[in-house]
Parts: sequence; C-alpha cells; structure tokens
Amino acid sequence: MENQTTVPYFLLLEFSKNQHLQLLYFFFFFVLYLTTVTTNLLIISAVAFDHRLHSPMYFFLMNLDVGSVSVIVPKSMINSLLDTRHISYFGCVAQVFLFITFLGSNVSLLTVMAYDRYVAICHPLHYETVMNWKVCIEILMLVWVTSLLYGMLHTIGTFSFLFCSNIVNQFFCEIPQLLKLSCSGFNLVEVGVLVASIIAGIGCFTFIIVSYAMIFKAVLRIPSEQGRQKALSTCIPHLIVVSMILLTGCFAYLTPPSNTPSYLDLGLTILYSLLPPLFNPIIYSMRNKNIKYVLSKVFNGGLNNMAKFSLFFLL
Repeated sequence: MENQTTVPYFLLLEFSKNQHLQLLYFFFFFVLYLTTVTTNLLIISAVAFDHRLHSPMYFFLMNLDVGSVSVIVPKSMINSLLDTRHISYFGCVAQVFLFITFLGSNVSLLTVMAYDRYVAICHPLHYETVMNWKVCIEILMLVWVTSLLYGMLHTIGTFSFLFCSNIVNQFFCEIPQLLKLSCSGFNLVEVGVLVASIIAGIGCFTFIIVSYAMIFKAVLRIPSEQGRQKALSTCIPHLIVVSMILLTGCFAYLTPPSNTPSYLDLGLTILYSLLPPLFNPIIYSMRNKNIKYVLSKVFNGGLNNMAKFSLFFLL
C-alpha cells in the first residue's frame, strides 16, 4: 500500500494471531460492553421513573450516553469473532464522525453539569429560575448541534488528505493513528481543528475548575456538617468523571502515536474511550442515596418478577 494514494478499506489492530486469544478478546469486550450498557440503562430507568430524580442534574446525566462505546466496540468484537481486521473506508468515516460527536457531547454536558452545580449551591434561591426545563432543553439542543458540527469538522479534516497506508495501529479508527497515514504528513485543516479542540478543551476544563473553586468556597460557609456533606455528595462524583475523561483524553491525543502497535497507546485508548461510560453510572450512584434506593427497588422488583415467572412455569 505504500505507493498508493487511495485506500478502499483499512486494517485495524489485530490483538493476536492466535484464534483462541482472539475469542478471549471477544468475550472481554462483550462483557465490558454489556456491563456498560446495562449500568447506563439502569441509571436512565432510575431517573425516568422516580420523581425525586427529576431535576436538571439528572436530566443531563441521562444524556451522558454510551454512544461512543457502541460506535467502536461492536465492530472490534465482530472482527475478533470472525478473525478479520477489515473496516471499509466509509465505515471508518462513520466511526470517526460518530465517536467524536458523542465524545464532544459528553464533555459539553459535563461542563453544563458543573454550571448546574454552581447555580444550585452558590445561588440556590435563583436555581429554579436559571435552570428551568425550557433552559435545560435549549442547552441540550445546543450541545448536540455543536457536537455534530464538531464531529463533522474533525471528519472532514481527517479524511481531506490522501492515505499512503491502510494499516491502523488501533482497534478502531482513531484520529491520531489516521493522521499518521497521511501522504503529505501535514494537514492544515485538521491541524486547525485540533488547535480549536485544544482551546475548547482548555476552556471547558478552566470553566469547571473555576466553578468548583467557587462551589467549595460556598460549601465551606455552610454551617451544618450534614449540609456540607449533601452538597459535596453531588459534586465529587462529577469532578471524578471530568478528571478521568480529560486526563486520559489528553494523554491519548497529545502523546505522539508510535509507528508500531503499542500497549501504551492501546491502554490509554481503552482508558478514555471505554472506561468513562462504564464508570459514570457507578460513580454517580455510589454517593447518591436516591439513585441507590431506586436501583434497589428496580433490582428487587426484577428478581420478584423472575421468581413469579419461574413459579408459573413450574406449576
């Protein structure tokens, strides 16, 4: 492929030449994906069916979706199961567009959630006026429109040049690995988009840090210990999720990609692309009594229904 300038398909990273190990990777990703989807659906169900969780914070939490995982993991699972590495050119384009769109929406929503916590704790008397449902829906629409444009710009920038190779040293079409395959070695469009992304990321991170600095300052002025703990219980999980996504994403995208498959590149990619959607519902539910209570009701109700269903067939 080195003397060609167009590619009909790409070859993704092959985890192993051994078919048995390939099947092991398939089951690993299957369990990881199934767990991620299940935990997120449980959180969505809890928020949707319990009126105590009908607040802007949990409304935005429901929209922290698992779309990014659903874009990249199923294809990797199918490749491992069928012992292949192929992904079509347009399949790769779709992966980049959808993955970046969902990633951008998640970062934007986390920034909005920081603002929501700031208003709730620093200006509680104006909270219902500032964060009413009309405003929340408008914010959500703005987040998705911006994320779609962001994903489109990245996709155009990434695929606006010719490729001299089709070997991607990653288990999905990741932008740094694709840029490495460029014949020109330098693409002004994508460089401009990357610079804009870095500026936007720094802006979001700065906004979140400033918001939490003011939140913690306000929390320290709360006279009761119980009040301080209640305020922090909604802030700490959000701060952990933000730190996990931004730090792992920066390491993955700012570290120069190697010319050969690297366990470091693979590990960083798994950290920022697969683990945050898995840990989001776990982190948020650990310190929230309402979510834990609703989830226990859902879980116990499911067990009771299964027991009745089994008893019906036995009789």
